[in-house]
Amino acid sequence: MHRVQKLLCNAGHCSRRKAEELISQGKVQVNGKVIHLGDSAEETDTITIDGKPLRRERKVYLMFHKPIRCVTALEDKEYKTIMEYIKVKERVFPVGRLDYMTAGLLLLTNDGDFANEIMHPSHEINKSYVVETFRPIKIETLHQLQRGVLLDDGRTKPAHVGLLTPTILEMSIHEGKNRIVRRMMEALGHRVRSLTRVRVGKLLLGNLRAGKFKYLTEVEKRLIFS
Repeated sequence: MHRVQKLLCNAGHCSRRKAEELISQGKVQVNGKVIHLGDSAEETDTITIDGKPLRRERKVYLMFHKPIRCVTALEDKEYKTIMEYIKVKERVFPVGRLDYMTAGLLLLTNDGDFANEIMHPSHEINKSYVVETFRPIKIETLHQLQRGVLLDDGRTKPAHVGLLTPTILEMSIHEGKNRIVRRMMEALGHRVRSLTRVRVGKLLLGNLRAGKFKYLTEVEKRLIFS
């Protein structure tokens, strides 16, 4: 038996959060009966959403080079979304998010277990960013990042950092707080000129061009967790 929201997510219908919303709204039935949030079902049960049978899709795993000036969302009434670049028949969703003005490596999938394994804090999967600032970065700034930076929602975990040029550094962290890299730099007196995620685990963005995506191989999937 599995929670129904997990079955919807694993089938690639939507994200776990969206599944919970559908269940709370009374739109999900199991074997003809409306279910409630927290109810469980078996994979062989008949599940419908708004009266339509749940389609179980093949699992797909994508790596996308998100460009700036688009939002990490499936749909948005005001801004361009990442889905305007992703053309696959499966209904994929992003694993985590990148901000509107942040570029780089973004994973998408219709496998809820895979997504949750990446995002769960206990797995501490490092994500690396190339950060460009408007003025030179002092050695003391690097030391502060390595010690952790005090933000309004607590002190960050120590970051791994390396200076690439006087105004560009690479930073590796495993926390997923909102806008955490920009907030860390701003707390230390640096406004960010550009920000690009270049690595998740040991999976590198490489030469994948902005706005393009590719299917991950099994070897590449394992790099995320190594």
